Amino acid sequence: MELQTTFNLLLGVVTATLGWFAREMWAAVKELRADLAKLREQLPKQYVAKDDYKDDIRELKEISGKIFEKLDGKADK
Repeated sequence: MELQTTFNLLLGVVTATLGWFAREMWAAVKELRADLAKLREQLPKQYVAKDDYKDDIRELKEISGKIFEKLDGKADK
């Protein structure tokens, strides 16, 4: 009977420890999901998308190219 009682107590402690660990992991995953949702909302407000940035830079390069062409064509007196 002594061995059975020890085994039951040990099994109970191990099961309780695993249950606590699983609960902590579940809470951490829930918190990470909430943080990720907040990040998805905030990112477009703070940063520019790569495609938008490329389009804007292309426009600026075209404008500066036109300016340089006009400057090259201008004759100094």
